Amino acid sequence: KFLIFLHAPPAGPQIVVSVYGPDVFGNDVVRGYGAVHVPIEPGRHVRTLPMFVPESTSRLQKFTSWFTGRRPEFTDPRVVAQGEGREVTRVRSQGFVTISFNVV
Repeated sequence: KFLIFLHAPPAGPQIVVSVYGPDVFGNDVVRGYGAVHVPIEPGRHVRTLPMFVPESTSRLQKFTSWFTGRRPEFTDPRVVAQGEGREVTRVRSQGFVTISFNVV
């Protein structure tokens, strides 16, 4: 499942992608977040988004999230696009998503 959010900060429009999928218990959990600036020049553009997921900071939090089936996730998709305050967030790389834009 994909959740796509369009964010328009002063630096230009961005697409934020949130990917969800089932875990071993059947719960829908976040599989990755990524963001990319939307190209403004006409033509076909292909962008590859590196995806990441937030991680728990302690072993107790990791065990609790595994036990309850609730992984850490962002409540506001703008956190992914802005980058402000993200330097203190622990994340793990989680693959790539390729997006194709056809701009007129």
